[in-house]
Amino acid sequence: MELNNNGISSNVENEDRLSILIDDLLLSILGRVDITTTVKTSVLSMRWKHLPWFLRELTIDVKDFLLVLQPNPIEDEHMDKAMSSLSKAIRSFLATPRSEGAITRLQLKIYLISNYAFDIGPLVSEAIDTGILKDLDLAILDETEILDCTDERMLQRAGVVGDFFSDYPSIFHCLTRLSLYNLCFAKWDINYHLFDCCQQLQHLYLSNCDAGRYRVWKIDAPDSKLSILQLNFCVLGRLEIVCLPKLERLEWDTWLCPHAPLSFGFVPSLKELYLICAITRDVQGFVLSEVLRDTASIHTMKLDFQGEKLWMQPEGKQPCTAFNMLRKLSVHGIFVEFNLLWMRVLLEAAPFLEMFDIEIWEHPCLINDSKQSFGERTNPLWKVPEITSRKNSFMKGLQITGFKPLKQQIEFIRAVMHQAPNLATIVLKYDDPCEDCEKMGIFPPRSSTECVFPKNKDERDMVVKLLMGGVSSRAQIIFYN
Repeated sequence: MELNNNGISSNVENEDRLSILIDDLLLSILGRVDITTTVKTSVLSMRWKHLPWFLRELTIDVKDFLLVLQPNPIEDEHMDKAMSSLSKAIRSFLATPRSEGAITRLQLKIYLISNYAFDIGPLVSEAIDTGILKDLDLAILDETEILDCTDERMLQRAGVVGDFFSDYPSIFHCLTRLSLYNLCFAKWDINYHLFDCCQQLQHLYLSNCDAGRYRVWKIDAPDSKLSILQLNFCVLGRLEIVCLPKLERLEWDTWLCPHAPLSFGFVPSLKELYLICAITRDVQGFVLSEVLRDTASIHTMKLDFQGEKLWMQPEGKQPCTAFNMLRKLSVHGIFVEFNLLWMRVLLEAAPFLEMFDIEIWEHPCLINDSKQSFGERTNPLWKVPEITSRKNSFMKGLQITGFKPLKQQIEFIRAVMHQAPNLATIVLKYDDPCEDCEKMGIFPPRSSTECVFPKNKDERDMVVKLLMGGVSSRAQIIFYN
């Protein structure tokens, strides 16, 4: 096939519009679809036949090989068939000689079931040893629901994963991201494997993993390159990060520790912290500033209480230097009945805060069901500081999602306006109720003038009047629904 100066065939009568594009553009298109679609294009068109093997970045996800309509949970038979197809795909891409350079990144999502480890392990290891594969993002999936996972099963799964890495140690050499599900590391030295052996590991995601239920997990890894650590429902007695010099972001969604779930030692690069949890009735909570006292570079923080009581205890009078670098603070999952003035304590502690993002939680469909596990919701018993002359001149934006013109919300916004004289925008957002809440109607009952988000001009003008009355502020109030 002749190519013209633009790299496009001069004989295009029998070509479709996509096929006449140059290879680089076609590869860019293939890089945006799943691997099964990529392979299908190579079968259907001679023009596209060679292209999948020129891709430098690959995503091979076992779920792309499952049937479109799947039962929930996914049955073992379907997982087995999907893994069989995935193994063939890996063999096709990794065992075939590549004349156009290495695979710069492979995102691989698998089930370690049956004997597929013995199919996949050697192929990936050889690709790494021969220089074909440079960067591996590996997820070892499990479809078992968290509540159905027994300690014995989590130990057994950890053994399978540990054996996989022990049998194919080359995988550690280019592993930059790892995701693991439903594992207990009580009999597997996770610190040695993930922080000593995986010298390139930058991103670690653990879901329902622990070191033995309620046991402390201590991380002391001065040579680790780990920059992102994400935990989801990991039942640890405590997470102690003694040393992780490259850690930039920590996310922890749901813990069951009665007191502070984590502590920090040497984390000079930590910039983002996300703590999300609906605490049970047995959890006492903790003072956030005490947990953060050895940090000094956090600029983005999200605290999410998921509609239950606060897991933060009242802050003391002494300022905490951990908040000095804070630029964006998100406080989500605040029960709609709670007062909000306690959050002024956080504003006092963060003198350079620029953006304050709040989300109000109101789900009547869950009100009664959650009481048994989480206990009664009680207003935060924080001593609210008196309005002082101390101002935050850096704060430019305030956003409240789930806004309703209730007294506690109006009072809080006015307090922020007083404290932030340079506030430029106040965004008040509507939050769609879930389907179950819509079936129940409005809860708790309120008068018609104060229970709904203001949608017409008259209602919005009334809110603006309530907010601006007696307050000197140039902030623009924006309603978004």
